[in-house]
Amino acid sequence: MANVRPLADSYLTIFESPAPATTFVGSPGITRLPGGRIVATMDLGNRWADWKYTRPKDLSKMGKVFVSDDHGKSFVLKAEYPFFHARPFVAGKSLYVLGHCQDLMVMRSDDDGETWSEAYALTEGQKWHQAPCNVHYANGNVYLVMERMVYTDFKGWGVGALAPVLMRGAESADLTRRDSWTFASELAFRDALDARELDYFGAPFFPTYSTEHAPASEGRMAAPVGWLETNVVQFVDPNHYWHDPAGRTFHLWMRANTGGTGYAAIAKVVENEDGTMTTGLETVPSGKRVVFVPCPGGQMKFHILYDEKTKLYWLLSSQARDSMTRAERLPPDRYGLPNNERDRLQLHFSTNCIDWCFAGLVSAGRFAKESRQYGSMTIDGDDLHIVSRSGGEHSSSAHDAYKLTFHTIRNFRDLAY
Repeated sequence: MANVRPLADSYLTIFESPAPATTFVGSPGITRLPGGRIVATMDLGNRWADWKYTRPKDLSKMGKVFVSDDHGKSFVLKAEYPFFHARPFVAGKSLYVLGHCQDLMVMRSDDDGETWSEAYALTEGQKWHQAPCNVHYANGNVYLVMERMVYTDFKGWGVGALAPVLMRGAESADLTRRDSWTFASELAFRDALDARELDYFGAPFFPTYSTEHAPASEGRMAAPVGWLETNVVQFVDPNHYWHDPAGRTFHLWMRANTGGTGYAAIAKVVENEDGTMTTGLETVPSGKRVVFVPCPGGQMKFHILYDEKTKLYWLLSSQARDSMTRAERLPPDRYGLPNNERDRLQLHFSTNCIDWCFAGLVSAGRFAKESRQYGSMTIDGDDLHIVSRSGGEHSSSAHDAYKLTFHTIRNFRDLAY
């Protein structure tokens, strides 16, 4: 580490929890407006266990919107909202923040984030999930993924029951209205494949049950295999095996919860002639279906950003260094299983989302609880801005970070080779 200089280890703290031991920061999201304003969002994530996907009035300030007009040198709080797992994005002349509070929730600003509408529900009586992953624009539409909890017959972390749902809305529409969105068909992980058939692949790494956690070692539990925290990508290179000349195929790149590292889970969505969208699995030339693909940091939440200028996909993810350490021999301050390391963010680039080239270490904590995790990013001219869920000496665990930090990689395109 002494000979490695991280790309963006210095940072600005946008928000710091007033009670780090009990209230942590979650869901860092970021976007840049056409006029140059940077918008960052987050939520106070530790209270999830208290409110259990409900929306009580006392949590109306769960989410927060910050803006910067000086390229991230300073931020100002502009709004608060009663939902979480949200991300900001631009569509037409409006700025939106979309997340969930059991049901999907969205609010809109028509003056670059100065004032905001009320929060509108896009669904009724459903349970959703996600993290602030990317947003894709094509064909005059905005595309993003939220994940619906299709099954409820599980205990603990139900990632096998999640269905990533691609949502499409016209950029010119009022996206606070349910009828402005088209939802793709649903495919839950446990309906896509049977983890018991993954012999020779090494997943799941630890013994797991289909609907509840199983012990990996004393005090450390393994969740069922599943996918979550979904990005959407589209392959525009006509030489790519998965390129669609009609521009109607979208690929979902997801965190793969297998107990191992280095793989993402994928699926695809095809737009039909009648406007509906169908979710299914991709195949390779042999005809075999593919669900797992190489992805450095694919075991944790990651963010994929396509840069039109370089024609490259940029990947911000967590770096794993010791996932083969026996679970019972991990130090007490390590969170979860060996593959759950959270103290380093790394940057890669790729022409095809399969072959990734290492661009650099973005930021590194000095110890497990000084986490750098769940990063999101946006392009600002020649620079790459990143927001991170970051911890420190006051964190109750590596997971429960208490700061929203802002990092900048100057002239990031120079890292490509």
